[in-house]
Amino acid sequence: MIEWFIRNGVAANLLMVLILALGIQAVAMRIPLEVFPDIDLDVVTVGMTHRGATPVEVEEGIVTRMEEAISDLIGIDKLISTASEGSARLRIEVADGHDPRGVLDDVKNRIDAINTFPTDAERPVYGVVQRRREVISVVVSADLPETALRTLGERTRDDLLALPGVTQVDLTGVRDHEIAIEVSQHTLERFGIGFDDVVAAVRNASKDYPAGSLKTRRGEILLRTRGQAYTGEDFARIVLITRPDGTYLTLADIAEIKDGFQEDPLFTRFNGNRAVLLEVYRTGNQSAITLARDVRHYMENARKTLPPGVKMDYWRDRSRIIELRLNTLASSAIQGGILIFLLLTLFLRLSVAVWVCVGIPVSFMGALALLPELGVTLNIISLFGFILVLGIVVDDAIVTGENIHSHMKRGEDPILAAIGGTREVAVPVTFGVLTTMAAFVPLLFVEGRRGAIFGQIPMVVIPVLIFSLIESKLILPSHLSHTRMGMGKPAGRFTTVQRRIADGLERGIRRFYRPLLARALDHRLLTLALFIGVSFFLSSFVLSGRYGFTFLPRVQSEVARASLVMPTGTPVEITGRHVSHILAVADRLREKYRDPASGESVIRNSLFQVGWSSSLGFMESAGGGGSHKGQVILELVPPEERALTVTTSELVREWRQGIGRIPGARELTFRAEIGRAGDPVDIQLVGDDFADLTAAAEEVKERLAEYPGVFDIRDSFDTGREEIKLRLRPEAELLGLSVSDLGNQVRQAFFGAEAQRIQRGRDDVRVMVRYPLAERRSEENLARMRIRTPDGVEVPFSAVADVTVGDGFSTIRRVDRHRAVNVTADINKEEININQITHDLGPFLADLGRRWPGVRYTLEGELREQRESFGSLMTGIALVLFVIYALLAIPFRSYAQPIIVMGVIPFSLVGALLGHMIMGMNLSIMSVWGLLALIGVVVNDSLVLVDYINRRRREGVETMAAVVMAGAARFRPILLTSLTTFAGLMPLIFDKSTQAQFLIPMAVSLGFGILYATLLTLFLAPVGYLLLEDARGGFRWGAPSERVIENRTS
Repeated sequence: MIEWFIRNGVAANLLMVLILALGIQAVAMRIPLEVFPDIDLDVVTVGMTHRGATPVEVEEGIVTRMEEAISDLIGIDKLISTASEGSARLRIEVADGHDPRGVLDDVKNRIDAINTFPTDAERPVYGVVQRRREVISVVVSADLPETALRTLGERTRDDLLALPGVTQVDLTGVRDHEIAIEVSQHTLERFGIGFDDVVAAVRNASKDYPAGSLKTRRGEILLRTRGQAYTGEDFARIVLITRPDGTYLTLADIAEIKDGFQEDPLFTRFNGNRAVLLEVYRTGNQSAITLARDVRHYMENARKTLPPGVKMDYWRDRSRIIELRLNTLASSAIQGGILIFLLLTLFLRLSVAVWVCVGIPVSFMGALALLPELGVTLNIISLFGFILVLGIVVDDAIVTGENIHSHMKRGEDPILAAIGGTREVAVPVTFGVLTTMAAFVPLLFVEGRRGAIFGQIPMVVIPVLIFSLIESKLILPSHLSHTRMGMGKPAGRFTTVQRRIADGLERGIRRFYRPLLARALDHRLLTLALFIGVSFFLSSFVLSGRYGFTFLPRVQSEVARASLVMPTGTPVEITGRHVSHILAVADRLREKYRDPASGESVIRNSLFQVGWSSSLGFMESAGGGGSHKGQVILELVPPEERALTVTTSELVREWRQGIGRIPGARELTFRAEIGRAGDPVDIQLVGDDFADLTAAAEEVKERLAEYPGVFDIRDSFDTGREEIKLRLRPEAELLGLSVSDLGNQVRQAFFGAEAQRIQRGRDDVRVMVRYPLAERRSEENLARMRIRTPDGVEVPFSAVADVTVGDGFSTIRRVDRHRAVNVTADINKEEININQITHDLGPFLADLGRRWPGVRYTLEGELREQRESFGSLMTGIALVLFVIYALLAIPFRSYAQPIIVMGVIPFSLVGALLGHMIMGMNLSIMSVWGLLALIGVVVNDSLVLVDYINRRRREGVETMAAVVMAGAARFRPILLTSLTTFAGLMPLIFDKSTQAQFLIPMAVSLGFGILYATLLTLFLAPVGYLLLEDARGGFRWGAPSERVIENRTS
């Protein structure tokens, strides 16, 4: 096939054009743009609402029953339950190899069969977690009443959804609608009615009744009785009591009817103005950049029609982040490509360099054509995969092109030189590419959420290498067969410079490298010992723990967040005052870090939130919301665009110091980093006794406080607000009262009775009947309450119920059917090593079970992900080493020679460590993934070198001479492949932008590792070859190398 394509240039060109066209079509029409890849989370959720219930009631009445019903289902890996005030939530992590939809069906069937849930509980809601990617947030702000502001937000949402490319928009920062019918205790007593009477009147009067149809001559006419109330005015006209004299009593006569919002507090302010937010999401193959551009264009037009005093802005435009990151990485790729081309033109003929570089876009476009079929999008991770393979992709083309070039220099016919040169290196080049592909495969099987994200790197690298192999074997030789050496023609200026450089390299090989190699071969044991000694010395820094390892380095974000949690039940006014203080400090920083020249501050926008909203990520992650929670979010100028030299970390540190200590705060945490997997320290304590769990958690917190650099130490246990427990007196039973009667009447008065749920437009509106707010503020209101007996007699509350006061829980968290408390903390990753802390904590944590029987612990958060990632990596590395050995043994037809090639692997890891030392960065999980890639790349040059030695020995050349000849003959392609790999990565390695920081460690491992491997290939591989021959007893020690040098120079 190689010869056929070389002799048929039309076929080679058509193949190249086809690959390019398919890639361009995929980029233009089939591949969406996004920041991070969409990853399906194998998680099933179950939610159930029991409004007004305490967490203990939710746990006993809902959560425990659900857990027991599904505990024996196959496919459940982990079950996490949360019982909060008024709601229950189950998070079911699906085991590997099981379909989440199938598990969802099984869970639904089991839970739907439960018939012992509380009567007031709503139906359970099921779902499979799907990650939605926000593109841009539209903010409508004005000093308007809540109703008017929400109406503007709803109108804006409808306008956005009307745009051609917009399909998902969420309105956030607003409360749900509610119609409250508030009746005082005095009014109920005066008219001799109860809440049940009011509820019954609403349900009977506010309803539409279908009545069938009339069968007339003109046709069938539908009949319907209309009476459904939709507004507060409609409900006010409902008749409650009619008298014999014709007079009647309406709801408006006895109650205050409020057509407004739920009582749960929620305040949102954007840059100081009251605001609502609209989150626009990307779905399917939509481009985030195009979507955001359409939204911004709509905003430009919409601003012209807004009422006076209303502002419309956008907040956290993720498409700009995409553009910045893609531009940064694309710039690195272009710079790397230019460096590769310059290197090739310096050491190879210009035409050869051009056609070798043509293989880069051909291979990239071929891979891009396959990405949609593999489910890969264009994002920061996949683009990094292209940069990572940029220097590697030309390796096979360099070896092939250089070999063809060498044949042409010997005066061979170009077509025959192309055929012979390609076939000569076809086997080692092909197997070299296969070993590189094999090295990336384990990244596909790294466990954890981060493993799924970075699994897209091999999904890019492997297709690129496949097409590079096709290009270097079928297209490149055809193009090179048309080149002419130009013997006898006058050389141009560039050609003269290029020849001088190439000739200088040849002279350097003859004068320096060959004698040095011969000396190293003569003293091969000493050479090997020298490499081993240097490697052990440098490795000892890591093995002894003196060189830092940070699993996930902290990368600065363009968003800074301060989250405040006060004790449960804290009035919203107090929480709001503290959050306002946090915002005031941020405003002072905004003015402090304002560029005098441009007037732009490092802090672009601020968002202030207090209260509860199911759509706010912070509130949801914190286990619901409430008046005791608030946050301030700052949108910052990207670091590479800042006129002032202040980092995000420095800004957050100054913000924290300016805020100081907030009296009574349970938690005040700050977040300003990208890619946070969880808390660096997260110790989960599991048991059934909350007293033991609380005591054990306190001990863990005290121990963590002893470590310098550990801060924000907290636990998930919250005793919650004060709780009043009611118990029915024995004498109440004589009046016919039951616990149900007492509980329902108290619930109706203070929480409310849900009379109806109506659909008003898009909103699901509850109609609640209860006491006015003034009669729900103190224990005295409860004491003055009247309880109605079954025969209609009202008796004092204190006569039928006993009251005890205690503390309740605000949230109860359970893991695998046991109560759990998590102790979490943050650390200064630049100063301390979390693994050393974990090792030191080991005996202390192991002793917890003895001091607190029944309490068990696990390491969660970042430590859990580290454990999962390294567990799967160890298996992957073992498999890769075996596959590489097999791929080397097959072309060598030897069991021993692969060991020579693979012998450079452990030594090359030292080069990666040196790279981290030079760059002044700790090792990380990304560094380890870079080492994994290095394993496959580093053997390629040694493979080609050993293959050359074997070919020369088959031609009758003695071993020592063959080894020296191979080193000299393969010096240029080995040097070029190493330099081009490093050159492709160099712009990224030295990139200072935020977008590149968490990718740099992987590039450092591969780039510096491959540079060091050049030295290994040129010296250690030949030494290893001769040592293997020594072990076989193939020849004598001594002076053959001297004869080789004499023959070479004569």
